[in-house]
Amino acid sequence: MNRTWKPIIASLVPVVCIIGPTFAGSYEDGTAAFERGDYQTALREWRPLAQEGFAKAQYGLGFLYENGDGVAPDYGIAASWLRKAADKNYAPAQFELGWLYVNGHGVAKDYATALNWFRTAANQGFADGQFALGVMYQNGQGVVQDYAIAASWYKRAADQGNATAQYALGILYYEGEGVPKDLVAAYMWFDLAAARGDKLQAPISSENAASYRELVATKMNKDQIAEAQKRARDWKPH
Repeated sequence: MNRTWKPIIASLVPVVCIIGPTFAGSYEDGTAAFERGDYQTALREWRPLAQEGFAKAQYGLGFLYENGDGVAPDYGIAASWLRKAADKNYAPAQFELGWLYVNGHGVAKDYATALNWFRTAANQGFADGQFALGVMYQNGQGVVQDYAIAASWYKRAADQGNATAQYALGILYYEGEGVPKDLVAAYMWFDLAAARGDKLQAPISSENAASYRELVATKMNKDQIAEAQKRARDWKPH
């Protein structure tokens, strides 16, 4: 389960009511700099906030060190900043710290600890954490393998619009693992994932989801396909 995607830096939005006006301005400046690819400015703006204990800035700083954006990559420093934010119950940082434990980056590889961080994020409703928790249960990493529990966590993330979870759930419905085999449900989830290909996490692509959808369609009749397409059209995140 090698992670190939970056955390959701879009969650780094200004929170003026939590941080004072001066810090809020620095935070906004850092976020704007990050979005235009000026990582050194983002680092400079976020560091004082992180040192003051603001979780989102700590998360942002950890992200920069993890990916070597605007600074030499250093998993150890990344883990330190992410832990500070995770300990403040910031779900994106909990999720990201979990991946460091999965891969042994900056910390000793520890699936059980990774699982705990993913669960903490997932229980807050964080869709990426829910998806990651599903992966851990599906693969039996840090926990006894359980496809049914994996499916339940994928479903929670998929219901929020997480395209990769939609793809994973489609596979479980197609294979009948953890859920009853259901080609209509499988087609629907693959169709939704294919339509949101830009949100799929590498190496999964829109083409992968579309190929699975067409494979499923070869085993369905016209009425089943029509029903699956209707479900996909009517689906809304919740």
